[in-house]
Amino acid sequence: MDRYEGFHEFVRARQQSLMRTAYLLTGNAHLAEDLLQMVLIRVAAHWAKLARNGNPEAYARRALVNQTISWRRRKQVELPGAELPEQAATGQLHDEATVRRLALQHALARLTPKQRAVIVLRFYEDRSEQETAELMGVSVGTVKSQTNYALAKLRALAPEEVYR
Repeated sequence: MDRYEGFHEFVRARQQSLMRTAYLLTGNAHLAEDLLQMVLIRVAAHWAKLARNGNPEAYARRALVNQTISWRRRKQVELPGAELPEQAATGQLHDEATVRRLALQHALARLTPKQRAVIVLRFYEDRSEQETAELMGVSVGTVKSQTNYALAKLRALAPEEVYR
C-alpha cells in the first residue's frame, strides 16, 4: 500500500481553497505559495495517520495559521506592510471598489497574526467560534476576544468601512 495514497487527490481537491486561506493570512501571493508548500510537506509527512483517522483539511488549515504566526513571531518573513501604493503617476483615479479593497488590505496588514487569522477564519471562511478555536488551537474565549480586538482595530484603521 502506498504511504501517500489519496494525498494527491486531497491536494487537487483542496489546493485552491487552502491557497485562498494562505493568501488571506499573508496578504502576498508569493508568501502564500511558500506557506502552502511548507504546510503540504507537513501534511504529506503525516498523511498515513491523517488519512486513517484524522481530518487532513483541518490539520492543513491549522498548520497555515500556526506557520503564519510563527513567521511573524520569529521575523523570518516580513509579511506585507501597511503602506498603501502611491497613486499612479498618470494621475488615473481608482474606482471606489479598488480604493475600498486597498484600504481593507492596508488595515488587515496592520493586525496581529492571531487577529488576522480570526478575521479570515470567522468572516471569510464563515467558520463558527468553536471551529475557529479548534483550527487555531485556542479557547473559544480567545477567539471572541481576538475578534473583538481585531474589529476594533479595523474600525480605527479604516473608519470609512463598516465592521460589525
